[in-house]
Amino acid sequence: MARTDVTSEVIGSVWKIEKAVGDAVEAGEIIMILESMKMEIPVEAPVGGTIAELAVAPEDSVDEDQLLCVIES
Repeated sequence: MARTDVTSEVIGSVWKIEKAVGDAVEAGEIIMILESMKMEIPVEAPVGGTIAELAVAPEDSVDEDQLLCVIES
């Protein structure tokens, strides 16, 4: 199985998590929404597969390039 790390493109905070560990996702599907400078930034799945790990929780602060989740495909 291939593992794909999904990382943050911005510095901000986790506003809402749409998917849970074990959920299937399609490429382009929204996994979570980050908030940065009062803007909502959707985090989309780069590949289809299953959410294997969530590395953040709602209201967590995130840095650029920080691991958000892992998708197994």
